[in-house]
Amino acid sequence: MTRVASGASVLVTGGAGYIGAHTAQALSARGYRPVVFDNLSSGFREATRWGELVEGDIRDPAALRRAMQTHGVEAVIHFAGLIEVGRSVASPDLFWEVNVAGTTSLLTAMREHGVARLVFSSSAAVYGQAGIGPLETIPEAARKAPSSPYGDTKLACEWMISAQCRAYGLSAVALRYFNAAGADPSGIIGEAHEPETHLIPLAIAAGLGDGKPLTIFGDDFDTPDGTCLRDYIHVNDLAAAHIAALEVDLAACAFEAVNIGTGQGRSVREVVQAVARALGRPVPHATGPRRAGDPTSLVADPTRARELLGWEPACSSLDEIVRDALRWEGQPAYGAGSRSARKI
Repeated sequence: MTRVASGASVLVTGGAGYIGAHTAQALSARGYRPVVFDNLSSGFREATRWGELVEGDIRDPAALRRAMQTHGVEAVIHFAGLIEVGRSVASPDLFWEVNVAGTTSLLTAMREHGVARLVFSSSAAVYGQAGIGPLETIPEAARKAPSSPYGDTKLACEWMISAQCRAYGLSAVALRYFNAAGADPSGIIGEAHEPETHLIPLAIAAGLGDGKPLTIFGDDFDTPDGTCLRDYIHVNDLAAAHIAALEVDLAACAFEAVNIGTGQGRSVREVVQAVARALGRPVPHATGPRRAGDPTSLVADPTRARELLGWEPACSSLDEIVRDALRWEGQPAYGAGSRSARKI
């Protein structure tokens, strides 16, 4: 059985991004030495406050080898990749190149340097529609039927990692997380994407008057209020899950895929209401047609995370998530600059 001890050097690919930066912070607080590896194409230099930043592309095996050798890396948490579902439909070849070929490059570098533990940032997108009823939770054994090239690449990476575990003695955990949201309560780091597509920051921007009115895509789903159900997980709970996956005892050659979510679905309307409560005023919104491919419900069965990792969400109530996201929105810039200059 193997586990990663506190004090180890951990390479965090994509560690300048939203979830990666929160995980680097959690690693540092736990006594690890995070080393952020990021090309800064979508992450932010200002977010790399915990550990050294190594600028490099995941598709560059020489850069990965140098980073592992220079910093004595003992484990990897792999976030680096493209995540926009719509963009994956328009440019599937780019997603396969970055997500799949990039992961192959990383696995090769790990094998060459004897790095034997990997935590992989996977996604509920591997399930697609999943064949699950509208109010049922999704277990890890559910049918995998990705509905986008993004989901295809995440599932392909899982298959490749699993095969390399069997072939080369790697041990790995793939975390299939659902809807990451919120921000660190300190307000130092939080969520921003350009363009922003996630519901909670869009609802906050609409409520603050910083963005256009929110559009609710569809109100005729088979749910209690007619809007989609999603499982929102606080980004700090998600970071804690990565630490738990790093520390769990695993045999050489073992591969585990684990859902990370709360097991509770919250509707789009419930999110809008939570933002309105936090702001103390209504969120301007309108209802539009459904988006193609939007599942009625995506809610995790988190049983395996509790049993294998000993992990449970600690701060993922909807009101907590919105409160922390709103605190982040109210923080000053990293020095000065635009909204995008201070957000990750």
